[in-house]
Amino acid sequence: MKDQASLELGIETAAAADPAAGTSAGWRDFVQLAKPGILFSNSMTAFGGFWVASAWKIDWVTMIFALLGTVLVMASGCVLNNYLDRDMDNKMERTQKRALVTGAISPQTVLWYGFILGVLGLATLWFGANPISALLGLIGLFLYVWIYTAWFKRTSVWSTFMGSFSGAVPPMIGYCAVTPELDAGAWILFGIMFLWQPPHFWALGIRRMEEYRAAGFPLLPVVRGTYVTKMSMIRYIVLLVPVSMLLYVYQYVNVYYFFAAAAMGLYWAFLCLKGYKLQGEDEVLWAKKMFIYSVNYLMLLFIIMIVCTAGGPLG
Repeated sequence: MKDQASLELGIETAAAADPAAGTSAGWRDFVQLAKPGILFSNSMTAFGGFWVASAWKIDWVTMIFALLGTVLVMASGCVLNNYLDRDMDNKMERTQKRALVTGAISPQTVLWYGFILGVLGLATLWFGANPISALLGLIGLFLYVWIYTAWFKRTSVWSTFMGSFSGAVPPMIGYCAVTPELDAGAWILFGIMFLWQPPHFWALGIRRMEEYRAAGFPLLPVVRGTYVTKMSMIRYIVLLVPVSMLLYVYQYVNVYYFFAAAAMGLYWAFLCLKGYKLQGEDEVLWAKKMFIYSVNYLMLLFIIMIVCTAGGPLG
C-alpha cells in the first residue's frame, strides 16, 4: 500500500488531469460515496427479511427504523471502503472519477463522514429496532471494512468469500428486527445472500479482469484464471438452489416461491455452464450476462419471497 505522501501526490495528479477535479464537492458526490446501487439492492434484502419474519403482520414504525438503520450502516461501510481503497481506485477506469480520487473531497472528510453514518445507523437500529439488529449491523460493518476491505481484498483470492459474510448480514438485520433471535429463518436468509455473492462478483471480475489486475487486486480470475473462477461460480450456484428452497421447507413461504426459486436458480446454473468453453470477447459478453442476471435474480427472488410469505393473500 502506498504511503500517505504518495497517495496525496496521486490525488493531486488526478486533479490536475481532470478539470472538474479539486472543485468543491456537491451533495451528489457524498451520495455517490455511499454507493446508492449497493444500498438499494441490500435494503431490498433487509426489507425481505423483515417481511418474512413479520408474516404480513407489519409493525411499520419498527420497519422504518430497521431499514433506515440498515441503510446508514451500509452507507458507512461503503464510504469507509472508498476511504481505504482510494489509492487503488486511482488505477481503475471505472473508479478514477470518484470524488475522493479526484480530490473533490478530502480523505479526512470522508473518514468522518463514514464514521458518523455508522454511529447514526447503529444507534437507529439499537433504539428503533432492538439490540440484536444493532449487534448484527456492527458485526457486518466490522467484517466489511476491516476484514474484507483493509485485509483480504488486498492480499488474497479469498477476499470475495470473506466479503460474502458481511454482504449476507442485511436480511438478517431485517429479520431479527422482528424476531430477536437467530433461528432457522435468519440463517436461511444468510445462506441465500452468502452463496449469491461470489458468482455475482466473479462475473464482474471476469468482465473487468484487466482493470483489477492493473489495480493490484488479487481477485480469483486475476490470480487463478477464468476457468477456475467458472468452476467456483457453479459450485456456489448449485448450492444456492436448495438453500433458497429451504424457506418453503421451513414454511416461511408458499409453494409458488418454491417453484420460482428452483426455476431461477437452475437457469442461472445453466447460464453458468454455457460459459465454460468461451474465451475472448465471447467470454466477456457471457460474464456481462451473468452479472446482469445475478442482479435480476436477487431482486426477483426477494420480491417473490415477499409476495409469497406465508399468511398472505396467496396462502
